[in-house]
Amino acid sequence: MPDIILNQYPLLKALHLVAMVAWFGGLFYLVRIFVYHAEAFDRPEAERAVLVPQYEIMEERVMRIICSPAMLLTWTFGMLLLFCQGWDWFKVQYWMHLKLFLLILLSGYTDYNSLIRKRLKGGKMVMSSFRFRLWNEVPTLLLLAIILLAVYRNSLAFGQAFLGIIIFGMTLFFFAKRYKAIRRKSNT
Repeated sequence: MPDIILNQYPLLKALHLVAMVAWFGGLFYLVRIFVYHAEAFDRPEAERAVLVPQYEIMEERVMRIICSPAMLLTWTFGMLLLFCQGWDWFKVQYWMHLKLFLLILLSGYTDYNSLIRKRLKGGKMVMSSFRFRLWNEVPTLLLLAIILLAVYRNSLAFGQAFLGIIIFGMTLFFFAKRYKAIRRKSNT
């Protein structure tokens, strides 16, 4: 690795973190728009005719301007950081292997959201707004796991952390179901 890159490790790490924050921010916002898009299908025709095209524009821009570039930058800066550390370091950093696996899952989640966006644009109801609300918690769980790995590294008791993440996910599901019941009750 050229010295010019090795000397810029703190800058690369900062850029990696900024790109990661933008990626997650874009994902959270995109799926929130999916929620509203799904709800717009249940609106009267006059409202739907205004809302659906607006959500389609917003979804396309968030994907094209935020999510995709931020994902690419996160991977680029992350790979440069790995190259700075070297192969010998990488071989013994098992937490990094798991982190990369989770990042591959997150990239798949991002790509699947792109497919959802295209289906919604075609007028297909992909999920209910409630299921989109649950879908919006997937990156939260991945973010939690990735951050725990990055902070605790090889000292993380992953079995315990995984159980904690599952419990956290179940808690999110419980609150989402509760919120749905409250909304349904207030609409009647």
